[in-house]
Amino acid sequence: MAQTQPTVVLIATRKGAFFLHEKEQRTSWQLSEPLFLGHMVHHMVQDPRDPSRLLLAARTGHLGPTVFRSKDFGRQWFEARKPPAFPKAADGESGRVVDHVFWLTPGHADEPGVWYAGTSPQGLFRSEDHGESWESVAGFDTHPLKAAWVGNTQDGTPDGPKLHSVLVDPRDARHLYLGMSSGGVHESLDRGATWRPLIGGLQVVEPMDATNIAFHDPHCVRLCPTHPDRLYQQNHCGIYRLDRPGETWVRIGNNMPREEGDAGFPMVVHPRDADTCFVFPMDGTDVWPRTSPGGKPAVYRTRDAGASWTRLDRGLPQAQAWMTVKRQAMAADSRDPLGLYFGTTNGELWNSRDEGDTWQCAWRNLQHVYAVETAVTPS
Repeated sequence: MAQTQPTVVLIATRKGAFFLHEKEQRTSWQLSEPLFLGHMVHHMVQDPRDPSRLLLAARTGHLGPTVFRSKDFGRQWFEARKPPAFPKAADGESGRVVDHVFWLTPGHADEPGVWYAGTSPQGLFRSEDHGESWESVAGFDTHPLKAAWVGNTQDGTPDGPKLHSVLVDPRDARHLYLGMSSGGVHESLDRGATWRPLIGGLQVVEPMDATNIAFHDPHCVRLCPTHPDRLYQQNHCGIYRLDRPGETWVRIGNNMPREEGDAGFPMVVHPRDADTCFVFPMDGTDVWPRTSPGGKPAVYRTRDAGASWTRLDRGLPQAQAWMTVKRQAMAADSRDPLGLYFGTTNGELWNSRDEGDTWQCAWRNLQHVYAVETAVTPS
């Protein structure tokens, strides 16, 4: 069902978080005062089961990595009593330490209070009390193959290796997916007690060995709520689609224009149409500049599950615009027509109110944007 309430964009940045409130039918906007100013905010998410609740992942100067929660849509915030943390190492052994909480996902609709969190380095955590306390998902974090999956945790992405894209099948609370940079895509059918990789068909950077899961680098994995047997992935090595019960990813990014390529970070799936998704390509050549190819940013849309792609750049800068958009920094509302939003590392927030056909800059002069999500004001 299409959303009817005005959209609120939740923006997480390197120096705090913001609410961007819709005015004038998504043509003008009002920015809130900053939340947690000066702290790194990696993700802020509304609870669809109780829209008054928000969770926010932050790395603060004095508290380190933690999670804050609000029961009144951001008017008051409370730190988690027990934030995500790896078990303490035995005496004489070196343990792992959570550098930051990177990803937050609400649990299944039938499990109020349940949330999942992914961290850097790669760890999976679960809360059953609206984010007040968190426990390691032992079936993942103590899996005998985990060390082989993640490889050397000192390497990986520029901001550190991370677990992301925690997905909950809307039909079955026991069915979970996750992605790791690095470490591939994994599936659980028992709420995280056991896991198995899903990397068939995925490529890795040459001359690395594709049979070594530690070399697999999914950037963002999404599923469509109305057709959860279809998954899309923006990977370090292209754009892919997986239709279950199949287990082999198909590289639909090969249908992108050759001059554009199919490297990038974010992936957005239409909430009501499993054949429609959106990507923001980036230059993946040579030293991987991670900027808009040729300085000409564009969103690309497919309406046929990746068989073809359309360039959407009307309203975006036409030259000398070297934008970078991170994996969490692009989102959609559920209005009709669909609204799209992306934030850049130079602190701009762009939006489209017509499924990407036209764009406008909704706000400038923010900080480096880590993540963008959409929400609605609770009634």
